[in-house]
Amino acid sequence: MKTYYRPIVQTDAARLETAVTLAGGWCWFTHVEVLCRGEATLIIPADEVPTEVLARLCAPREPICDLVMDQPQLMGILNVTPDSFSDGGQFAGADAAVRQAKAMNAAGARVIDIGGESTRPGADFVPVEEEIERTAPVIREISSKLEAPISIDTRKSEVARQALEAGASMLNDVSGFTYDPQLAKVAKEANVPVCVMHAQGDPATMQQNPTYEDVLLDVYDFLETQVERLINLGLARGQIVVDPGIGFGKTLAHNLALLARLSLFHGLGCPILLGASRKRFIGTIGEASLAQQRMPGSVAVALEGVAQGAQIVRVHDVAETRQALNLWQAVTTGDYNGA
Repeated sequence: MKTYYRPIVQTDAARLETAVTLAGGWCWFTHVEVLCRGEATLIIPADEVPTEVLARLCAPREPICDLVMDQPQLMGILNVTPDSFSDGGQFAGADAAVRQAKAMNAAGARVIDIGGESTRPGADFVPVEEEIERTAPVIREISSKLEAPISIDTRKSEVARQALEAGASMLNDVSGFTYDPQLAKVAKEANVPVCVMHAQGDPATMQQNPTYEDVLLDVYDFLETQVERLINLGLARGQIVVDPGIGFGKTLAHNLALLARLSLFHGLGCPILLGASRKRFIGTIGEASLAQQRMPGSVAVALEGVAQGAQIVRVHDVAETRQALNLWQAVTTGDYNGA
């Protein structure tokens, strides 16, 4: 039976001598939760974890788009769509998109994630040419005016190819490289980092009674399979980011189960991206019916993700998240290098 090892992550100022550093970053752990399907969990000291597993948990992650992974990085969400759940239509034109990209970068977003197809629950399919028309000109304009790396949020290879030619430097696929078999080839040929996300179903149907045997382990197995597949196709593990896909084919209970044990995904040996910003479960728990009202809850979830070692947090509210993160880091480390 397959065994899974989840580091029980800490950031306390009093670090034990037996602690080991998680993924070369800001978190540490002394114990690990052992999980097996259908069995009670077990907690063991870190030094009892198999050597190869512990090595993968502790190994520093390589930079992504020249961004170091030993500190949290913010990815700003820029939807150039008419129908995204939170900001549809606000940044569809090149001028508006450029202004927003500049504002997010100035506020602390170190990478801009641009999407031309809404992935909200129930969203319609967008034809390839239409998605290219939405994204490529905007990426070309932003890349000419901003030095921050740009990620193209797409599941289609031709959209990705055009985006890379326009200036994008990362691929973010919400289908986890299951929709278009040519997309991985595009990434390999361009030698760019990728983000592999888990989703159950496509946007049009994903929230129609999603079910799992064990959501945490099922998502882990999917990501592990896709990471190994990409490696076999020639991509480097160090340039693969994993995303458990909060809100993509998951109920509220599924989302909470993934967030509570997010640190399990460090076992894949890849940086973790957390994208929970303004999601419906935040509105449900936080009693905020409108997506634009969910900033406080989104920040709370982002900070918990960082506390579990997530290296990249994908957010709408960059300035607010950056401020909260600055305070969290200062309180956690006791250091502040500002004026």
